[in-house]
Amino acid sequence: MAYNEHLADRVRELLAGGSPVTEQAMFGGLAFLVAGKIAVAASSQGGLLVRVDPARADRFLATTNARPMEMKGRAIQGWLHVDGDELRTERQLTRWIAVGRAAAASAPTKRPNR
Repeated sequence: MAYNEHLADRVRELLAGGSPVTEQAMFGGLAFLVAGKIAVAASSQGGLLVRVDPARADRFLATTNARPMEMKGRAIQGWLHVDGDELRTERQLTRWIAVGRAAAASAPTKRPNR
C-alpha cells in the first residue's frame, strides 16, 4: 500500500516556510526531515508516523488515540502511529507535526559513519 499522497501534500504545506525540509522515501512511506532529522512520515499503512520525545510517549498514548509505531512486530521507541481519522482537521495535523518537529529538534545529531 502506498502512502496517502493527500496527507503528504497537507504535511508539506504545513511544513513550508520553517526550517529546511527534505523528503525521503522511508518506512515504506514518505518521511519529512526538518533540518536533517525525521519529524513525521506519511505511512504506507495509512496515517502519520510521528517522532516523539520518549519521555512523553506514555502521556500521548494515554491521552490520544495514537499507538506505538511497530516495525516487524516490535514497537519502536520514540515513534507513534496516528490514524488518518485523527488527522482530518488542519488543527489536528498541525498539532502532531508540532510534536514531531519538537522531537526532531531535540534529537541528538548523529555523527557521520566513517
